Amino acid sequence: METILPTILMAAAGIFILWLIIKLFLTPIKWIFKLLINTAIGFVGLWVLNYFGAFFGISLGLNWINALIIGVLGFPGLVLLLALKYLI
Repeated sequence: METILPTILMAAAGIFILWLIIKLFLTPIKWIFKLLINTAIGFVGLWVLNYFGAFFGISLGLNWINALIIGVLGFPGLVLLLALKYLI
C-alpha cells in the first residue's frame, strides 16, 4: 500500500510534463498555420487587385514576398506596397 502514493504522484507529474510539452509545441504550430492562411489570403488579394486594378493601371507583383507582407500586415501592408511602388 505504501508504493501506491509515489506511483500516483509520478503518473501525475508525467501527465503534467506531457501536457506542458504539448502546449509548448502547439502554440508555434498555431502561429505558423495562421501565417500560412494569412499569406494565402494575401496572395488571393493580390490576384484580385491585379485583376481589377488593371482597369485603372494599378498592379503589384504576384509573388510570395508581397503575399507574405500583406498576410502579416493586412490592409496596411497592401497600402505600404502600393506606396512603395507608386510614390517612391
